[in-house]
Amino acid sequence: MAARKLPGPWTFPERTKNVLICCGEALIDMIPAPTVEGPNGFVPHDGGAIFNTAIALGRLGRPCSMVSGISNDLFGAQLVKGLTASGVETDLLMRSDQPTTLAFVTLVEGKASYLFYDEASAGRMIAPKDLPDLPAEAEALYFGGISLASEPGADTYAALCAREAGSRVVMIDPNIRPSFIQDEDRYRARLEKMMALADIVKISDEDLSWLRPDATSMDEAAFGLCRAGAGVVILTRGSEGASAYYDMTRSLHVAARKAEVADTVGAGDTFNAGVLCSLSENGLLTKEALREISSEDLCEALDFGARVAAVTVSRAGANPPWRHELTE
Repeated sequence: MAARKLPGPWTFPERTKNVLICCGEALIDMIPAPTVEGPNGFVPHDGGAIFNTAIALGRLGRPCSMVSGISNDLFGAQLVKGLTASGVETDLLMRSDQPTTLAFVTLVEGKASYLFYDEASAGRMIAPKDLPDLPAEAEALYFGGISLASEPGADTYAALCAREAGSRVVMIDPNIRPSFIQDEDRYRARLEKMMALADIVKISDEDLSWLRPDATSMDEAAFGLCRAGAGVVILTRGSEGASAYYDMTRSLHVAARKAEVADTVGAGDTFNAGVLCSLSENGLLTKEALREISSEDLCEALDFGARVAAVTVSRAGANPPWRHELTE
């Protein structure tokens, strides 16, 4: 099917329009880079799964805010500056004097692995009492990443999800990192409860295998999430594209966009932004619309996500495209 034509040049949108709220971690990725002397050093880059999605939404021209614990230290200032530069509102951030989470990155053949320094961090130590009131124009909330594993902050995000799920669309991408989970039983219970409240669950095939190890197939596992309460389940399969499962028994598949891969950092986060952007622009980010969504609209959302992600993987690091960089 033909995608809808993209609008022309834009300026950062007013927040009087529908706003997407990204809820979760913002951190510093310490990326290896050559030094003058020869051995690699580490360069601080803005990062975090939820942060990356917020940045991508802002660059795509969607009104977006972020709910996250952010430090008052120099790295926190860097993160706030990055959000503002991409058009993301920062008035819902929870500021503190605790340190910023650091993630030291190792790249092997373009794939990233992480070593986190997160003890008593600003992002991790938020409590329910710290949560802001959301603006009335908040259209949807997006959760995921390590912020759903790191206690006590993880329980705070779960509380926010439970508080808002009755009146706003909720999307969750677990983005599971098993090495980061300290209490697997608590983590699984929290995740299952949040996904049961979600209107959209996006999950990778690797994460779904971890979550449903006894399932006989990916299709069975995905429909199992639907039966547990998720409205639409989007399963990403890397270079094989993405599938959507909905209405309990229906499914569809969209191929990945071809790209010359520099690395995969931030690819899934950008894909999520593309899906949310497409659904929002087409007036489909309501609970009612998602329950009755057509296969054509779902295909369009998944294809736009793939299109945006293809740009991100073509360049180093989590560097989502601006809207004007997308071409037919």
